[in-house]
Amino acid sequence: MNLVGVLEGLLFVVGDEGVTLEDICKVLNVSEEKAKELLTALKKEYEKDERGIKISYLGNAFKLTTKKEHKEFYQKLVTERVDTLSQAQLEVLAIIAYNEPITRIEIDEIRGISSTYVIRKLLSKDLIKVVGKSDLPGKPNLYKTTREFLDCFGLASLNDLPELIVEKENEEVPLFKPKDEIEEL
Repeated sequence: MNLVGVLEGLLFVVGDEGVTLEDICKVLNVSEEKAKELLTALKKEYEKDERGIKISYLGNAFKLTTKKEHKEFYQKLVTERVDTLSQAQLEVLAIIAYNEPITRIEIDEIRGISSTYVIRKLLSKDLIKVVGKSDLPGKPNLYKTTREFLDCFGLASLNDLPELIVEKENEEVPLFKPKDEIEEL
């Protein structure tokens, strides 16, 4: 059986969700090393000029994506989405991404303004999700970013986010704590 062809079909079937290396190993009943060989073989096939797609690693999953150099042709077929993110939405996304899981109240404290409407918009765009309830009074929702967020910004994981630095009296201080210094909830 041609496992490279089966892998190509798997990538097509999962679509935007993508497939993890672990899932490839399970479904094809192969070792991690063999799964990587199959991915490499298929990736080389897609690197040819006559191919219009490629394999990308986004959001901790392998996905079929279009090649950037063909973008102008795709835009002719599909009208570009006008659904852009506002400054407030980008601000809230950054706060959530660097501090997740986080409550709306904590986001409001950082921003100095209510974020209720912005959070609702980000939830409707599937860029953030509710992942549980805080132990704080009133049990407010905890928010985290989604795979769609990672895809939208071309990130494999949150570890790919740039380090944020703020200057304080000629001294550089990180704006947010690194993930390993944040206490577990």
